[in-house]
Amino acid sequence: MKVHHIALGLVISSILVACKSKKEATASSAETAKDKTAVKVDAVEGLNLGNKAPEIMQASPKGNVITLSSLKGKMVLIDFWASWCGPCRAENPALVAAYNKYHEKNFISGKGFEILSVSLDQNEMAWAKAIEKDMLSWPNHVSDLQGWDNAAARRYGVNSIPTNVLVDANGIIIARNLRGEALEKALELQVK
Repeated sequence: MKVHHIALGLVISSILVACKSKKEATASSAETAKDKTAVKVDAVEGLNLGNKAPEIMQASPKGNVITLSSLKGKMVLIDFWASWCGPCRAENPALVAAYNKYHEKNFISGKGFEILSVSLDQNEMAWAKAIEKDMLSWPNHVSDLQGWDNAAARRYGVNSIPTNVLVDANGIIIARNLRGEALEKALELQVK
């Protein structure tokens, strides 16, 4: 009986690996394709390319609640970072440059580019100082000040930072972990 369970487990594992490989191959081609067609709006919520991005709802340094859904109609980069993260701070100039260049652009699925910065800080003052010092001029900065237990970071499966997710104007995930020039290249592919 135990042998049958092991064999069944191996068969199921093989099927899952095959499905995952097919899904990854599709996702990989989706990352590099220059797709100028509209994405289905009724996509399933999830973390893979082509999924509807899960909602984020957290407070800004001033206490205002900001949601991902409030940015619908725009391209949005969800950027997970922290003031104490050296690689995050080193990446911030690229984010500032992309924001300044693409903020007012027309995209295939909407108008404008926004960044939703989700901080994994626990110290509100350090978080606010980093925003100011790095000249992160966009208005969408949020955190629940729970560090690695940040609810949005957990929901998005973030286990290292910087991590980011690019979401189109319909709320569909179209790319992940874009650094430096890769972010601008991905945005350029979506410009009308």
